Amino acid sequence: MRRLHDPCPNPDDPDARPAPAPGNLPAELNPFVGREDELAELGGLLEESRLVTVAGVAGVGKTRCVIRVAALREKRYCDGVLLAELSAVRHPDLLEHALIDALGLTDHTSRPPRATLVEHLSERRTLLVIDGFEHLVDACADLVTELLRRAPRLQVLAAGRCPLRVDGERTFPLAPMSDGDAVELFTERVRGVRPGWEPTAGERASVLELCRRLDGIPLALELAAGRLRALSVEQVLLRLDDRFRLLTGGRRGAPPRHQTLRTAIGWSHELCTPEQRLLWARLSVFAGSFDLEAAEYICGGPELPADSVLDVLDELLAQSVVEGEDGPTGARYRLLDTVSEYGAQWLAAAGDTPRLRRRHRDWFLGLATWCELDWFSPRQAEVAARIDSELPNLRRAMECSMESPDEVHLAQYLAGTLWFYWAGCGRLSEGRHWLDHVLEEPTPHDAARLKVLWVLGYVAVLQGDAVGAISALQECREEAERSGDATALAYAVHRTGCLAIVTDDLPRAEELLRDALGRYRDVGELNSNVLMARVELAMAVAFLGDLDAAAAICDEVREVCEDHGERWALAYALYVLAYAALRRGRPARARQMLRECLAIGRTFNDLLGTVLSLELLALVTAVEGDAGEAAVLQGAAEGIWPSVGLRLFGSAFYGRPRAECEEQARRELGNAAYEEGLRAGRRLDPATAVDRALAGGGPAAAMDGRGAGGAPTAGGPRGTRRPAASRMTGRGGPERW
Repeated sequence: MRRLHDPCPNPDDPDARPAPAPGNLPAELNPFVGREDELAELGGLLEESRLVTVAGVAGVGKTRCVIRVAALREKRYCDGVLLAELSAVRHPDLLEHALIDALGLTDHTSRPPRATLVEHLSERRTLLVIDGFEHLVDACADLVTELLRRAPRLQVLAAGRCPLRVDGERTFPLAPMSDGDAVELFTERVRGVRPGWEPTAGERASVLELCRRLDGIPLALELAAGRLRALSVEQVLLRLDDRFRLLTGGRRGAPPRHQTLRTAIGWSHELCTPEQRLLWARLSVFAGSFDLEAAEYICGGPELPADSVLDVLDELLAQSVVEGEDGPTGARYRLLDTVSEYGAQWLAAAGDTPRLRRRHRDWFLGLATWCELDWFSPRQAEVAARIDSELPNLRRAMECSMESPDEVHLAQYLAGTLWFYWAGCGRLSEGRHWLDHVLEEPTPHDAARLKVLWVLGYVAVLQGDAVGAISALQECREEAERSGDATALAYAVHRTGCLAIVTDDLPRAEELLRDALGRYRDVGELNSNVLMARVELAMAVAFLGDLDAAAAICDEVREVCEDHGERWALAYALYVLAYAALRRGRPARARQMLRECLAIGRTFNDLLGTVLSLELLALVTAVEGDAGEAAVLQGAAEGIWPSVGLRLFGSAFYGRPRAECEEQARRELGNAAYEEGLRAGRRLDPATAVDRALAGGGPAAAMDGRGAGGAPTAGGPRGTRRPAASRMTGRGGPERW
């Protein structure tokens, strides 16, 4: 699999992509040390092959090496360098979803996630870095093979304990560090716990001996360095030497490298206090990263009071057992895979694994419950970021509940509770996977199962799967009527009304949505879903020609959103108000509201709201006299729709603004210029298209972040400006189907 040597296109080329796509490589928290020869050799292999796998024992530094070499070569990849960390992915069915996450894709459709990956990568120059795949090696090998076959400009750099063993793979066995690099790494890491530390003349020989005894394995060196907070080099060497003699039957030769690492981890474990060992074992129940609150609840207990967890965690950080990292939601922590595996063995030996897994599951059930409530509040953006951070743990919680028939209802509860994340944050594909999965086991039609059914119906509507939606919603409605669950019945009626809108049955949609809103009032339900029902009703009314009634409904929705700090539903209300404003001959006000829609959609990664707003903004732009820019926006929307579903739902009503815009733009530009505008728009990725729309025009405006007339444009939830129009005159928008 030789790589095609095609450089990044010239940015001045009109057919080139406008700018390199951003990557997601993590920042280095401590300096990268040594490995210059290995990095150079890896770079050479990437020049020769499209698939390079760095293989080696646990702790030898595979992850740091592949991230480093990827960062050094990042500018060579016009469409980005993207890291997919797979160690927390336990089931092969989630592998493709994990890669979709890594690529930052949003796919609302019901197509297989592999098809989404293939389509996205097929024409892109991307370096995909895959780390920690060994427990998924067969599934990963199959996926990588297909991606490389179907995406000729893609390269893959993988890191694992074994090769993928596929055609065209070049394997780079990563050896432990040389003596010089090992000493440098050890010295650098000791300075992390003892700033300014330098080995004395008498210590240098001991440092070299220690590095050799640890076989130059970076993880072992870092664990040993963490011990110099309390011990001297000679004390560390003596204790480690004694342990090696014990475990190798007294032989003086260096032990095998896999045993060296286990010995180093075990030795570090022995030097821990009982509280540190206990926390180490209990932290192994987490998937990926975790925060302090979760660690205190899950790992606390009589032997380790919750209020002592922070101090013990800090000690494990100092000893390099735990790693710290900063994320969008604040400080988070993680165990390296090998360290976690060691802790999990001790937890199992103590017979405490089932109890800790239940505590883990219960914590994340509670977290999801509170996040669902907080979604209807000013904390929506924080909720979205929190669930993003906790997704590996939420997956593990659902997996845990699915292992016992008596606890499947808890998995159903969790999958249904996360409706706001599946539907509101661009996770429809994975949401559909979990909703289908938790319904596979037969359970009574209790509240949890009924909620899964209406959420599944909602997701299916958004994906354009009318058959799946009708099936789930009909079952939900029948069982809700039978069991007397008025809340589930209201949701089933509501989402059936959604389906009627996108299939252009507007009289039935209005009837069902008014029915659902009456049911919501009867049960006292008020949340983002209820507001969406009002917005959907307004959209149906607007399509039927009553713009005044539609605007009045959405003005009320906007008031409720302002009272509660809700922004996701607000974006759709503003969309309907923008639609009404444009129809009333107020394009400037429509533009203001659509800009806010786009800023909100970007906050939540809401691709459906984004593409609907771009479609309507294109017509606004044409009405304002810039047919060329209108064509570009239509092209940008056209490029996004395949990730959302059937363009404009196949609806004549939703399609009308696009048809009007196209007719006007073709008339003013001519067919050739209009088609060129579409092509330019299709080359924009969604983020660039939104930036351009928020800037109010072409690339020059987008570069300096200013819109028409030099006015600053919105930059996100905190930078979004309120529309200049009053509540009653700035009208606009629909919902999310």
